[in-house]
Amino acid sequence: MSFSSLGLSDAIVRAVTEHGYTVPTPIQSQAIPAVLAGGDLLAGAQTGTGKTAGFTLPVLHRLSTDANGAAITSNTSTRPIRALILAPTRELAAQVEESVRAYSKYTKLNSAVIFGGVGINPQIKQLKHGVDILVATPGRLLDHMGQGTVDLSKVEILILDEADRMLDMGFIRDIKKVLAVLPPKRQNLLFSATFSEEIKALADGLLNKPAMIEVARRNSTVEVIKQKIHPVDRDKKHPMLSYLIKSNNWTQVLVFTRTKHGANKLVEQLGADGIGALAIHGNKSQSARTRALSEFKDGTLQVLVATDIAARGIDIDQLPHVVNYDLPNIPEDYVHRIGRTGRAGAKGEAVSLVCVDEHEMLKDIEKLIKQTLPREVIAGFEPDLNARAQPVQLRSGTGGHRNPRPAGQVVRVKTGGGGAKPRSAGPSGGGNRSGNAPRSAANHRSGGRGR
Repeated sequence: MSFSSLGLSDAIVRAVTEHGYTVPTPIQSQAIPAVLAGGDLLAGAQTGTGKTAGFTLPVLHRLSTDANGAAITSNTSTRPIRALILAPTRELAAQVEESVRAYSKYTKLNSAVIFGGVGINPQIKQLKHGVDILVATPGRLLDHMGQGTVDLSKVEILILDEADRMLDMGFIRDIKKVLAVLPPKRQNLLFSATFSEEIKALADGLLNKPAMIEVARRNSTVEVIKQKIHPVDRDKKHPMLSYLIKSNNWTQVLVFTRTKHGANKLVEQLGADGIGALAIHGNKSQSARTRALSEFKDGTLQVLVATDIAARGIDIDQLPHVVNYDLPNIPEDYVHRIGRTGRAGAKGEAVSLVCVDEHEMLKDIEKLIKQTLPREVIAGFEPDLNARAQPVQLRSGTGGHRNPRPAGQVVRVKTGGGGAKPRSAGPSGGGNRSGNAPRSAANHRSGGRGR
């Protein structure tokens, strides 16, 4: 199967081919015809499956051709926003818009991305010039709506990307405010890595007789990812991580911590061990986050330490290793975390360092993914079998989501401001391979919420 056989225009196929992609991924081969048909869509797809191209390509086709399939050649400056893509974080929004730009190269369409953390005035100027496709985080979009600097009255297509994460981050009210100003007659596309009850409720209220696509088992982990649990005492996690990195000669490692403070502390500890590391989280400036991502992507940074929210949307070709330094208190976050590796058929490894405090979290994760993860005790790091669980510090901002059941009492900490992919696997959703700062994006009011 080829991209042209899916019904895409020559201009879009040309752009896709230039990026070296020839064969659509499963999500692309199913989603593209469904979107081209004009109906609503509910798609279950994890990161790394090519889902972003699964909606950007058909949306570009629909907006760049008329009802008979002829190319639209008008290039007027007074153009309304015709497609709105909502994403939960700055990084994901930037990567989606880069994908839109890449595949719209031979069309007359233009795009923009807006998010918090940088000045709003350049965004206002860009919106005034006219934008066909707008990619936005909900918070910053509401800022523009409040200032009257964005007009959504002509939106034809709405896409919610990683909708489950947006709900986890407490964006449901923001989303409803956006929905209230959109034209009632439009196409709605909802993409989610997991199908929680909250997602089903959102879909029921948003979508009209949607086509349904699910390319991976619900709440599953990608099969090409090798998963492993290393039992360890809590005070031995840092030396164990350094040992694993050095003894295995890991050169590119994404490490997840539960809190911003924990991320900063781990970076200092790894640095003392001679391992280059930087942290990204909601308290870091946009420029610092962009620099860390850029260095990590181009291979000059060995270890990137991230919190769940900050890492959402990271798309790195053939990322080989993901480490859960702390297990997430929300089981679904485990699926999202390890989805950073094993993308588009490439093999990856996900390692979790688990102490006695996290045994109940591990049970919840294994219940969710319906498998028992293999345990491997590393010599010299054997855990104390008589150790007792201590309270676990959780990041704030979980939005009351589910009931985390770590062993012992839960203490919630208030945290501040709240190589190449196989080319036959289809275009990736992210790109951003150059690591350049996003070209567009009032101050960030919501900590790590991606405003």
